[in-house]
Formats: sequence, C-alpha cells, structure tokens
Amino acid sequence: MEYTASEQRYETMKYRRVGKSGLLFPILSLGFWHNFGTNDNYENMKAMCFTAFDHGITQFDLANNYGPEYGSAESNLGRIMREELHAYRDELLITTKAGFDMWPGPYGDHGSRKYLIASLDQSLKRMGLEYVDIFYHHRMDPDTPLEETMLALDQIVRSGKALYVGISNYDGEYMKQAAEILEDLKCPFVINQNRYNIFDRTVENNGLLEAAKEKGKGVIAFSPLAQGMLTDKYLNGIPEDSRIKRDGRFLHASDLTETRMQQIKSLNEIAKRRGQTLAQMALSWILRDETVASVLIGASRPQQILDNLKIVDAPAFTTEELEEIEAVCRA
Repeated sequence: MEYTASEQRYETMKYRRVGKSGLLFPILSLGFWHNFGTNDNYENMKAMCFTAFDHGITQFDLANNYGPEYGSAESNLGRIMREELHAYRDELLITTKAGFDMWPGPYGDHGSRKYLIASLDQSLKRMGLEYVDIFYHHRMDPDTPLEETMLALDQIVRSGKALYVGISNYDGEYMKQAAEILEDLKCPFVINQNRYNIFDRTVENNGLLEAAKEKGKGVIAFSPLAQGMLTDKYLNGIPEDSRIKRDGRFLHASDLTETRMQQIKSLNEIAKRRGQTLAQMALSWILRDETVASVLIGASRPQQILDNLKIVDAPAFTTEELEEIEAVCRA
C-alpha cells in the first residue's frame, strides 16, 4: 500500500527564512550521511523518511558520495521517491552536493566545472529527479579558480537542474568571495552548510557565521551532536552498538578523554534542569542563533527523529544557561 502523508504534517514544525531569500527551511532537516547506504535496512529508511515528513521535516540532505557505497544514499532515496513519495515532490526540499572523492581519475573530485556538472547529472539519474532544490559545492578547492566553480553553479541553475545553490565547509573569507561572484551573476546562492556544535566552534572562529549575516545568507549545521558525544550514549562508557564500535571512521574511543567525559556529564546536568535530553539541548543551542536556518539530524531509527522533534517547543536559553555552557566548554 502506497504511503499517504499525515494531514497534520505542518501543524507543529517551525520554519525559518534562509538568509534574505524567499526560501523557508524546517528548523530540523533529515541528513542521509549515515544509515541510508548499501548495508542499511531499506524498510527502516522508508520509516525514517515517512516519520520526518509526517512531522513537517521537508528537507532531505544528500551528497554524491553518501553511502557506503558511493551513490547508494541517492539511489535509495530515488527508490523511495519513485515508490512512495513521488506525489509529494513539490512539498520536499531535496539537496545534494559534489566536492569530495567520487570516482577514479582526475575528474571525480574537487571543484572543477567538469566534475560538478557531471556529478549532478549522475546524482539526478540515481534519484530519478529532474532537478534538486539546492546543489552545493561540498568543500573549498584552492587549486581551482573560485570563478570556475561559481560559474559552474550558475550554469547548473540556468540549466534548470537546481533551483538554488549553496556551499559547504567554506570559511568566512572564501564565502564572501563566492557570494560576490554569484551576486554579480544573479545566481540564487542562499545557504552555507558547515559543521557546528557545542564542542566545535569553527564557524565562529573562521568568520563564516559573521560573513553569512553580513551577506544575508543562511546556515545549516551538520554534526550537531558531535558524532554522538552530545548525547547520553557515552555517559557510562562505550556501548557495543555505538558508532565507535560499529564504524570508527568519524569518532574514536580516544576522543572521549577524561576532560571531555566530564564536560559531557556537566552539559547533561544543564539539559536535565531545562527538561531536555543532552541531545535536545545540543540541537536547541545551535538554533539560538537566527542565522542558522536549520539543523541536520542523523537518525538510525524513527524514534530518534521523534525525540529530536521535541525541541520545536523548547524554552529559550537564559543568559545564565548560556554562560554555564560556555564555562563547561572552557574547562
């Protein structure tokens, strides 16, 4: 039986304007970085997509090399769209990226015009889509002229293969240069995607957040839970079903130092006083800044999405709470 979306799907979600554009993001978006690859359960993927959309999470975020295997997250979304969600295409924001290693040889990586346009063509075929809502350049490439990369993004929009463009993992200075080129081209550049969480303040220190405000662009944050450190998962050691044990590529046992563990426990106590889990507080903390249009959540099961959705009505942070969080991070 084909999926039918909940009639109440937009009643509880909150949406934010993306910079000064006309586009709105749900404050939570579903990321496909993990748990949508070749080795993952397809029925669980569908259940997570349905749970997200039924609660107003309209944005699904992908990249060409999400898997493993490369391309498999896009292929799985393509199957879900074809079999279940095709009737709702115009209610969804589907995004993808290119900029990291994707295929062998000199044309499957970085920021050349050749790579970006070819990669998006491949992505559209895997997803069975005529266009994506946002296409991102996935990382800065100092070896390709910025003008070449930005002109490729502009051509992609003019060809109808993307409605908007974004950049990811850029710092503030490169972001401003990119914005100026795209503004001259009248290309709809609207969003920056960067890692941001309580433990990782790179976008505060490299000028990205400030540049986004200055240029009227939005920010969407990935890794908001620091690969699981900002949850209750590691409060009592490393469980067997944790990402450290199962994967180990992005979070290592050595990351959980004695100092880090004490910070996690202290932050967990602040969250409890707010009536939140540590994960919920970590998501709410990122959204305290209105420049952040959305936070990307990863999930391995539908219940995690439902737990994250509880932040929609979370109380605002007091000055004292924010100061206490900063003190914990400095310790």
